[in-house]
Amino acid sequence: MGNAKDKAGKVGLALAGGVFHIALYACVAVLLFWLGKTAYYFGYDVFNQQAMNPGAGQEVTVVIQENSTPYKIGKTLESKGLIRNAYVFVVQERLSNYHGKLQPGTYLLSTAYTPNRIMGILAGDKEQEGAASS
Repeated sequence: MGNAKDKAGKVGLALAGGVFHIALYACVAVLLFWLGKTAYYFGYDVFNQQAMNPGAGQEVTVVIQENSTPYKIGKTLESKGLIRNAYVFVVQERLSNYHGKLQPGTYLLSTAYTPNRIMGILAGDKEQEGAASS
């Protein structure tokens, strides 16, 4: 009788272990899928720059403080509705020709501007129009 209980216990333990492994593999697969999807959309946002409001847009006054980091500038632009994500803006600034050139001041920007155009204005690029800085 004890031998039958031992066998049943071992079978149950093996079954439970198999179910656990399947659940673990499923969780890992879901995690990898989620990470891949998140990375894809982050990269897509970095390289597919879109204006928040293509077309006419709305003008917004933005004040960039002295010694602001690209992330802090991105958070300011995000709070004003000019960009979607400050982290994406940091990567875009890092990869752009305007890296390290963003200047403090007061700017009149539009929600119709792409992040690259906003960076150009903040960097003092004269080819970009629509900037009122002081």
